Amino acid sequence: MVLRYIPDTQRSERNMDWVGLALMALGVAGLQYVLDRGSQDDWFSAPTIEFATYLSIVGFIGFFFHTRSHKGHALFSPEIFIDRNFVTACLLMAFLGLGLYGSMLLQPLMLEGLMDYPTLLTGLTLAPRGLASMFAMMLVGRLIHRVDPRLLITAGIFIFSIGSYLTTQYSLVMGIAWVIFPMVLQGMGLGLVFVPLSTLAFSTLPQRYSAEAAGMFSLLRTIGSGIGISVVATILTRHAQLAWHNIGGQIQPFNPALAPYLNHLGLTEQSPQTAVVLAGELARQSQMIGFLEAYIFVTVAFAAMLPLVFIMKNNSAPSAAAS
Repeated sequence: MVLRYIPDTQRSERNMDWVGLALMALGVAGLQYVLDRGSQDDWFSAPTIEFATYLSIVGFIGFFFHTRSHKGHALFSPEIFIDRNFVTACLLMAFLGLGLYGSMLLQPLMLEGLMDYPTLLTGLTLAPRGLASMFAMMLVGRLIHRVDPRLLITAGIFIFSIGSYLTTQYSLVMGIAWVIFPMVLQGMGLGLVFVPLSTLAFSTLPQRYSAEAAGMFSLLRTIGSGIGISVVATILTRHAQLAWHNIGGQIQPFNPALAPYLNHLGLTEQSPQTAVVLAGELARQSQMIGFLEAYIFVTVAFAAMLPLVFIMKNNSAPSAAAS
């Protein structure tokens, strides 16, 4: 057995950056708590949300300065944030998580809450998006070495945006086909984006940074999904409340449309069931408006990814000189 002496400098380089890990965990944990509880606790009106926000800011700022002062021993090398492709891909992945998980939150709530779909049917209705994404990824695997990955990402964003735009045309009387078709387009778009985006993210990055860059890439996708879910839930709740007040103000005896609507249901303004029927319909209509506003946000957020694609460079081969 041959024993080789490892200098202190090399040994220290292999040590875990516990301080950086603690600061990063503090920042992410505080941010995740704010995102998870914000919509329920009315955001910054709650002291716990404010405290978690301060902790998150302290954690991220501390991690930033710690990383700059301990470049050789930091949890993440600052050099990975200099690479244009990697930084742009991280932003795209954050937007992707925002749009993907935001729409995934809305669909089951709408189908089960407003359309009275049973749980099994809701799951079967959501399945085509995953199948379309799988087939699109299989297609991308054959095209990625023949077609510029940026074109595939652009096509994916465009297709997903079309599918997301169609969800903004949903109504309470639509059929199941109108529900499935936009989700198929969304699945195809996601499948066209995922693989080329991952390829371009690491194409110009030195190989020695691959492991930590992959961790940061996944972390930003998780943060983007958390932000997307929180923002979408807030938009849904706030706009549903606004619609409740706006529409509810129109339900009064002087509205000429009220009497014909009640007569169609066999009711009058003095019927005991009138208040219950009107309250139920008001809740359905206001919630649907909230869903539509949330779908509009998802569409705009995903379409906003498109300009970032043109910032990236097409270089599928890793930079051997830099490594």
